[in-house]
Amino acid sequence: MDAHSLVLFVDIVEAGNLSNAARNMKMSRANISYRLTQLEKSIGQQLMRRTTRRVELTEIGQRLYQHGRVIRDELMAAQESVAVFGKTLQGSVRLSVPTGFGHMVMSGWLIDFKRQYPDIALDLLFDNRVDDLLRDEVDVAVRVMSEPPQQTVATELARVRYVTCASASYSDAHSMPVTLEDLGHVPLITSAVAGRDLRVSAYQDEQRHELILHPTLASENFQFLREAILAGLGVGLVPDYVVQQDVAEGRVSTTLNDWRLSVFGTRMFLLRMPGRYQTLATRTLINFVVEKARAWAS
Repeated sequence: MDAHSLVLFVDIVEAGNLSNAARNMKMSRANISYRLTQLEKSIGQQLMRRTTRRVELTEIGQRLYQHGRVIRDELMAAQESVAVFGKTLQGSVRLSVPTGFGHMVMSGWLIDFKRQYPDIALDLLFDNRVDDLLRDEVDVAVRVMSEPPQQTVATELARVRYVTCASASYSDAHSMPVTLEDLGHVPLITSAVAGRDLRVSAYQDEQRHELILHPTLASENFQFLREAILAGLGVGLVPDYVVQQDVAEGRVSTTLNDWRLSVFGTRMFLLRMPGRYQTLATRTLINFVVEKARAWAS
């Protein structure tokens, strides 16, 4: 058994089947299958059961995969160390961030990151989905949700607080909500889908209430929601960072402050896939974002 065959085996397992592995490694499926068969012959045992759709590890295959993943990652780390020796930190990272928090808060962080590490190529996506991470499209994702997907490695970064708010012009001309029920009788601006019911959880003194609301203006673009709130078009239900500066400067006022409100979850996580090798550039970005987020939340 040689290290190259072992690394190939690990790559096949993580690709899910021989066809995906061949595509990832830019080799023919026949070549991949031949090299896997040769590895099994050298060991004298079957490592995986093949089907057209997926591979299933045998017991010895599972053990070999665990050892092989460690060896593969150490080899990659050694190659990376040699490649960057005496040079500035290089590499590329694909990062996916939430549309609102990414634009309004993380943009400044990531500009600072690029100033510190100019030779790291940063590919930044603004998105709220999780499946892009699962499909191998990104290295790291930041998401706001109630619980992270079980198949990911999650680091909790911060808690997100929603506020009920309106512009000074709106609050001067209309009554602000003073009870949860009042939210059902105002033009609501939030990040749901317009025309669809919005399920909101509200917490106070360990009690949980659930509301079904009907937004009259909805968008995933939080900058637009902020502008709509400032224009006096209704009552906003948005994360506090969206209007934090406006509240501080008196352009927006808040209400129902004794309630903790949740639309899509109030926990922010950094997500990555288990078993996927993290390059030095990726690890540097992860540490940077974790440090920035925890300082922001404190």
